[in-house]
This record gives sequence, C-alpha cells and structure tokens, in this order.
Amino acid sequence: MRFLLDDEQREFGRTLGRMLAAADTPAAVRAWGAGDHGPGRAVWRRLGEAGVFGLAVPEKYGGSGFLPVELVVAYVEAGRHAAPGPLVETAAAAVLLGRLGDAGLTGGRLPAVTAGDWLPAVAAGDATVSYADLARGPYALDAAAADAIFAVRGDTLWRPGRGGAAQPSVDPARLLSRCATDDGDILASGPAVRDAAAYAADTARLLTAAQALGVGRRLLDDTVAYVGQRTQFGVAIGSFQAVKHRLADVLVALEFAGPLVLGAAVELAGGTTDGGEGPAGAGTGIAMAKVAAGEAAYAAARAALQLHGALGYTDELDLSLWIRKARALRDAWGTPAECRARVLASPAPGR
Repeated sequence: MRFLLDDEQREFGRTLGRMLAAADTPAAVRAWGAGDHGPGRAVWRRLGEAGVFGLAVPEKYGGSGFLPVELVVAYVEAGRHAAPGPLVETAAAAVLLGRLGDAGLTGGRLPAVTAGDWLPAVAAGDATVSYADLARGPYALDAAAADAIFAVRGDTLWRPGRGGAAQPSVDPARLLSRCATDDGDILASGPAVRDAAAYAADTARLLTAAQALGVGRRLLDDTVAYVGQRTQFGVAIGSFQAVKHRLADVLVALEFAGPLVLGAAVELAGGTTDGGEGPAGAGTGIAMAKVAAGEAAYAAARAALQLHGALGYTDELDLSLWIRKARALRDAWGTPAECRARVLASPAPGR
C-alpha cells in the first residue's frame, strides 16, 4: 500500500513551511529556552491562524474535526523548523477534552464548560496547553509557558494548580516540570477518561514521530549542504565515499519512516487503537512509526554532528537546536524499547 498526500495536503505543508521559515524560529527557540516566551507565542498564534491546532479540535468547538493526516503534515513542518512550545501536548489535550466532551459526559465527569472554555481558544492558537499522562511520569512539558495543564492518572482527569521547578533537559527549549499531585481540581473520572487518555497518548506518540521526521529531514538537508561546501585535500568532503554512505543510510532511514508515519495517521483517522478502545489498529502502527522516525532522526543528528566537525558542538550554530531536539523526541511519548515491546506484544495479522 502507498500513502501519498493529495495536492491540497502537500500545499498545506508547503504553506506552513514558508510561514515558519519567515518566522525566524531559531531565534524564537533560543528565547523560549531563556524564559522569554514572547517570540514563541507569536509563532504559536500564526500556527493557530493557519488552522493547525484546529485539526485536533471537534467542529462544534471551532475546529476542523480530528484530522490525523493533516496534523502529521503540519507537525512534520513544525519539526523541520523547530517550532517551540508544547505542540504535541496541546493537540493531545485537545483530543482528550474533545472525546470526553463529545461523549456528553455529566455528573462528576467533564463539565461542558471545561471543553467549551478551552477548545475554541486552543483551535484559534490563543491558548497554550500542556498535558501529562502520569502513567509515563510526573512531568508536564513547558508548564511555565502553558495557560493550563491537564493531567491524567489512571481513570482520573484533573487540572493541577501549579507546576514545579523546570528540570534540566538535553533540549533547553523542552523544559519538564513536575506536576503537583496534591493540588488542583478533579474534572472527570471513570472508564471513559482512561479510554480517552489512551487515544490521546497514541495521538501524542504519532505527532512526536511526525516532529522527529521533520527534524531528521532538516538535519539531513543542512548536512548535505554543508558537506558540499566544506573542502578537504582540495575537494568537497561530500565527494568522499564514506560521507556519501553515511548520509545515504540516514536518507534510507527517513524514507522508510515517512510511509510508516503517514500509514499510522490513516489508521488513526479510522478511529481504532489498541490502547484502550476499539480493536487492535493504529496503536501498533503508531508504535512502529515512532520507533522508525525517532531512530532515523537520531541517526541524522549523529551524522550531522560528526560531519560538521567541531562546528557541530557549538551552541552558537543553529544546527545544535535540531540535534538536541532529535535526542529528546526519540524518547518522548515512548522510548524505542517501549514502542518495540508494544509492536512485539500485538497479535499477528489474521490471528
């Protein structure tokens, strides 16, 4: 089976790429890591105006409905341009709130005002939201910059009142803060929360894979351009066979990961996961995509670091922003070992 984007989807990606290229995202990322969220918020609003966050929000809350393929297109571009902020977590929270809100839950579950208050603002890019699945750890990404934090533990959804101090990170623009488990408002509880959280986690894993794919492609493009300019012994180092083979390996890994990410998005659009509701479906495919994209991006980062020589170790070079992000995305929302275990645990086709 081939997974090809249609003309409208490709143009959507190209438009986002041009918009982000004009937004000077490296400067926004550096400011974000230093605690100045203003430039990053400006990028965020532009993404909202382009309809990116609305792709995770139901139509009745001002979104476009849940469109996983278009979300993947957008998040690949976000990774290619290193857009800052809790992009994945905001989309995951929107999916969680949207599914609970769409179910019409009342009586101690999600109040309609919660979905109605937050989802229109998320769709418009006016709200930055972080989301933590405490089964994966007690941390929320970019809590200091978020307008709201939503957290799930077991079958309970609540809104923590505060986030703890930011922890050191391999990527300074991805700061994790410990959620306060003794403070906040319980919003919902019950099996519906558990099922919606499983679906949101699969969405987060897929979009993290899409971001990693974009990061890997950017690292490969920049490295190919560099080895074509850097000379040694009077010739470009890109003409050396060892360099060609190293970059070819990265290209193959990225080309292999791309269809897996798109294929998982198509399956998720069908509404099935093996994480908590529905028959075995997109969950396994998403885990495969996450492994492939994460490892490909990490391989691209290692190749970029080596082939740029001493320049690759400098913080002043913008390349470092993508190198660090590749390492963080490789483990976010599912380490390679966890995702491989999920794939191995899934039933074989036809069984």
